Amino acid sequence: MLRGRQLVTSVLAAIAMMAAPGTQADAAQCGNGPGGFETWKREFAAEAQGKGIGATALGALMQTNYASATIAADRGQHSFRLSLEAFMAKRGATTIVARGRSLKQSQAALFSSIQQRYGVPPGPLIAIWGMETGFGSQRGNQNMLSSIATLAYDCRRPEFFTDQLYAALKLIDRGSLSPSQRGSMHGEVGQTQFMPKNILAYGTGNLDVAANALTSTAAFLRAHGWRAGAGYQPGEPNFAAIEAWNAAQVYQKAIAIMGRQIDGQ
Repeated sequence: MLRGRQLVTSVLAAIAMMAAPGTQADAAQCGNGPGGFETWKREFAAEAQGKGIGATALGALMQTNYASATIAADRGQHSFRLSLEAFMAKRGATTIVARGRSLKQSQAALFSSIQQRYGVPPGPLIAIWGMETGFGSQRGNQNMLSSIATLAYDCRRPEFFTDQLYAALKLIDRGSLSPSQRGSMHGEVGQTQFMPKNILAYGTGNLDVAANALTSTAAFLRAHGWRAGAGYQPGEPNFAAIEAWNAAQVYQKAIAIMGRQIDGQ
């Protein structure tokens, strides 16, 4: 415990020196490789401290490592370029539907409760659950904070991931997430793979617990316009909420199709 406090103290001292009068601390600059990551962390930490991020989260940020595997994954998302048929085959849609129908029956009380509260039927929720993590079996084993910090530093999409990084740091400050939280390549966590900003807005409890993740997913969909009883296929009112969940068109259509099959329509 003493060692941890000493680390945080030294981090804050270094940040204070950067922000002290008479020094010029420029905004943290993005990069395209690991070489500038340590400098970027110090610069970003100084900015974050100025925006109210606390010592615990700043200390966690300074312990992050450049995530080369995350960068490789970010550059190689080829499955979203497949045809719908090929995408569904690659993602195991037939297996997801079969398992999803079974889960709809075995966890009927949970899905009934969610539908009553949020208006979202089991089908699309189960399809998302199966697509994202294979029903919890593949939640990722990357350090969440290192992944997001690396993507915030990387010049490809720094604005999007800077927002996610601030959200992650807030969650760590609150004790809602651990600095050692494991997740997928882009920092997604839990049974349905929530990014930090969405955890802040819609997360309920520990998202590694299926019931919490499914409830939080339904809350997300309702917040993005889901209407109870309306259709969710392309062109129908609720398809827009599925579009808000993931920007890839093949993903959106796959969820709608699998959801319909799970719901028995």
